[in-house]
Amino acid sequence: MRSDPVADRVADAVRGSPARLGGVRLVAVDGPSGAGKSTFARRLVAALRARGDAVALVSTDDFATWDDPVSWWPRLAAVLDRLATGCPGSYRAWDWTSGLPRPGAVVEVPVPDVLVVEGVSSGRASVRLRLTRLCWVEGPDRARRLERAVARDGESCRRHLEAWQRFEDGWFAVDDTRRHADDVVQPEDGAAVVGA
Repeated sequence: MRSDPVADRVADAVRGSPARLGGVRLVAVDGPSGAGKSTFARRLVAALRARGDAVALVSTDDFATWDDPVSWWPRLAAVLDRLATGCPGSYRAWDWTSGLPRPGAVVEVPVPDVLVVEGVSSGRASVRLRLTRLCWVEGPDRARRLERAVARDGESCRRHLEAWQRFEDGWFAVDDTRRHADDVVQPEDGAAVVGA
């Protein structure tokens, strides 16, 4: 994977910030669907690993479904609680290969130096005190994000993705996620704004 100067800057900021999940630095990569969160998260993981950190990556897609966009959080919180005590965690992921979720494999999460959780609602208010860093991926305008998500998930998901975007509008307005971000990443032009 090619070097990414934005991911490099965020990785350095993560390493310079304290762990707040026991000895684990927890990083959330949040933002709307189709913004480029998964791509940025993979680049951040690569940048952290290049610096010698043991890094685990968890996607909220392993937990959320079209019908349950955010109330699944206690399942992930149980994993975070275990990691905070220095114990590995695990969860059963959803398998999306058919386009609809069905129970998938059990995912083991060893205790890492850094845990990157990427996906919609990963930087929610209820976890912010445990975060080392919150990254918001801005992405392009809504119509382009929809087309990117359809290209990724398939035309059969368009109706679900449109409903998901409407849900996101309300969720992010109430959660005020972007305002709390330490980093605002704009992958379209590779720029980042690093906040307080």
